[in-house]
Amino acid sequence: MPETLLCTQCLSRVYPQTVTPGNIFFELILWLLFILPGLLYSIWRLSARRRVCPFCGATAMIPLNSPRAQQLLADRPVG
Repeated sequence: MPETLLCTQCLSRVYPQTVTPGNIFFELILWLLFILPGLLYSIWRLSARRRVCPFCGATAMIPLNSPRAQQLLADRPVG
């Protein structure tokens, strides 16, 4: 099970989503027509993967047990 993280932008406790940039159909066309560009595009897509907050899309997420997360949660307004 993925680790629950704290989004530093919206202060949500979330399981991050993995986002892969680019387009799978474009990648398939490159593989069918040209081997080398397809390979390079695939490598770029896999290396550029990132984990994002499912609510706001931010990439700035930290573990809940970190000191910074504890500080952000303590400073958060109630209500």
